[in-house]
Amino acid sequence: MRHYIRPMPDTKREIELKYESDESGLPDLTGVAGIETVIDKGVVELDAVYYDTADERLAASAITLRRRTGGADAGWHLKFPVSAGVRDEIRAPLSDTVPRALAHLVRSRVRDAELVPLVRLRSSRDVRDLLGADGVLLAEASVDSVRAERLTGGGRDAQWTEIEVELADGGDPKFLDKVDKKLRKAGLEPSASSSKLARALRETAPRVSGDRVAAGPPEPSARADTAAGPVLAYVRAQRDAIVALDPAVRRDLPDSVHSMRVATRRLRSTLKSYAKVLDRTVTDPVGAELKWLAEELGGGRDQEVLAERLTAALDDLPRALLAGPVRTRLRTWSHARRSGSRRRMIAVLNGDRYLALLGALDSLADDPPLREAAGRGAGKVLDKTVRRELERVFGLVREALDVPPGEERDLGLHEARKKAKRARYAAEAAAAWEDDPKGAFAERVRAMKALQSLLGEHQDSVMARQALREVAAQAHAAGESAFTYGVLYGREELRAAQAEAALPEAYESMR
Repeated sequence: MRHYIRPMPDTKREIELKYESDESGLPDLTGVAGIETVIDKGVVELDAVYYDTADERLAASAITLRRRTGGADAGWHLKFPVSAGVRDEIRAPLSDTVPRALAHLVRSRVRDAELVPLVRLRSSRDVRDLLGADGVLLAEASVDSVRAERLTGGGRDAQWTEIEVELADGGDPKFLDKVDKKLRKAGLEPSASSSKLARALRETAPRVSGDRVAAGPPEPSARADTAAGPVLAYVRAQRDAIVALDPAVRRDLPDSVHSMRVATRRLRSTLKSYAKVLDRTVTDPVGAELKWLAEELGGGRDQEVLAERLTAALDDLPRALLAGPVRTRLRTWSHARRSGSRRRMIAVLNGDRYLALLGALDSLADDPPLREAAGRGAGKVLDKTVRRELERVFGLVREALDVPPGEERDLGLHEARKKAKRARYAAEAAAAWEDDPKGAFAERVRAMKALQSLLGEHQDSVMARQALREVAAQAHAAGESAFTYGVLYGREELRAAQAEAALPEAYESMR
């Protein structure tokens, strides 16, 4: 059974099956449950030119960008992989050059390189509509005779035939399971290529003459059993996450901004924690730029989270405690603070400073500034680093709780929260190396999540109380009752006190 996330409104979710085809063509599908009629729609001639960088950066990420004529959907198509057989397709009208909106969506991968036409695919598509009861379109099945032509680099031409079955918009993905069963029973084999482009690039690639030079072993200091191995693997994973999340942030997909911000924090924290592995004279400037990016990403997100917290708190209040236009006041306040944040964020992603940061991350990952400890055994270095980070967190929590409740304690616990994140990320890098969900490092990650959650709840309460004071002052100035804001403020004080009371047990259990 397949499970899919629904796409955003600006995209078309493409869910399809692909099979190798021989001379027998498309088997009879009238016996598939749900299909009432198979309609022959004739042959459509399609002509598509696929664009990429000369070194095929988009193809390396299974992303396709094409300009296609013929058929009902002529235009520019940009496709992002979602899962096996599932892609999100973003369309733009026909034009002579790559539309700017689509170019921006691949900028994190393309960088300053030029998008050029690499392959031309001309397909004769013999189409069948698979209809259910009342003539409802369930899917489109086609036999595609494909001719591929390499447009650069002196490549070859190629030809093949394949069968596609694409689910109709809004269709039930489980229907494709029934079609798949029928086609496999008829002897069809799933395509070995994820897309026509992937096959075309492989089959039209220029032949390489001479002997290939085998890659040598990794540098001793970067092997998996040395400290550099897991640290660099974690660094590269966060770099890759930032690059991959860029188009999702631009498309405003759920949780994308938060996820990208977390990746920047993970990476920045790792560079600090593992300073004995990676030279901070090189990594600190990169860390400063990561901090800048996280702050730019966080403006609207922080306000959104705070507004959600206050709204949820308001929903929990009995009606008798609601005095005045509280909901309207909170909504107006929130919208005023969020105004322009998304526009600014997109401008940042389109800017040169962000592009320079991505280049710096590539240099850091590909040519890391390793220190002497990088070549030592991974286990000892990782354990020592994680223990040091944990002790720092414990010390900060104890110091903060020794201070009377108030601003100084709040600031101390906020600092402990930041260091708790750093300790957790250091443990995550170690846990990935340990590769044992019940191992010591994995257990520390779980424990740090619990402690971080308490500290986060406390800090969220601090920010909520600051916001409530601000909104209450605005309400008072407008002649409105400030009673409800006071009630919410008192509840937030209680939540903070409860978090503080749970902290000693949380961090003592980790020692």
